[in-house]
Amino acid sequence: MEKVILDVDTGIDDALAILLAIESKQLNILGITTVNGNVPLDYVVKNTKKVLKLADRNDIPVYRGANRPLIRESLHEFAVHGDDGLGGALVNLTVSTECPDSFAPDYIIQQARKHTGELTLIMVGPLTNLALAVRKEPEIANKIKQVVVMGGVVSEGGKGNISPTAEFNIYADAEAAKIVFHSGLPIKLVSLDVTMKTFLTIEDIEKLQGTKYYDFVLTSTEIYRNFSYEKYGQNGSALHDPLTVGIVLEPSLVTTRKYFVDVETSGELTYGQTICDYRNIWNKEPNVEICESVDAERFISLFINTLKDN
Repeated sequence: MEKVILDVDTGIDDALAILLAIESKQLNILGITTVNGNVPLDYVVKNTKKVLKLADRNDIPVYRGANRPLIRESLHEFAVHGDDGLGGALVNLTVSTECPDSFAPDYIIQQARKHTGELTLIMVGPLTNLALAVRKEPEIANKIKQVVVMGGVVSEGGKGNISPTAEFNIYADAEAAKIVFHSGLPIKLVSLDVTMKTFLTIEDIEKLQGTKYYDFVLTSTEIYRNFSYEKYGQNGSALHDPLTVGIVLEPSLVTTRKYFVDVETSGELTYGQTICDYRNIWNKEPNVEICESVDAERFISLFINTLKDN
């Protein structure tokens, strides 16, 4: 099985991504690293532990990571994920928030050394932990099999979700993203260009009736679905983070191509923008594999069937 570390800022779609990764039975989840993002780090740790308890996988270790971006002040998305980050879906579930002593970036370094050429990092939050890891140990870029990142908006300029030009995960710590993109790591970028095509509708959710995840998915996504309808006129939940896991499970869900991609860190209107040199104007070596299209229907079926069968 593929050895993976999930790096999360557990809000609603992170939670769904964790469930997909677990219930696929195809991934050896070595650990989950947490990072400040959708909600503050303490919320992220608690939410991650709650999701693991829901899935009866308390054996998966959870590591505390960066509690703020490298430079900027923290940014959170309570309007999208609710006051607790999970839309109130697991408010009555109690968990211990104790974690192993290892700091998440150090854990990533340790596992990259231990599993040279075998480790996949699934990054579905701001890239602060990975940036700290590669700054401390740059050589891990040659030891990691692949880094699959949910982040950015590439060809759909002007259709960001935190600003017209930026996606939340990159915008929340653009300096960290820039470090990661220039690190030499083998990166596959799962951007809004494809994730916004994977909408989980209420009709999809109803197919989970009778399963142990129905109540959680229905309740947790309500605030998310309402936000999407008010903001984008689309009644559903974009499966940003679950698609990122899905691509590790089934790479053929997407078509990809490598380009040189950089991150804007100083623009007044464009901070956090992921800029892709489609025409090779800068004449630089490609550093990021971009997901250009997605079989959204097949992915939604994969997601529903995986949760339904468990």
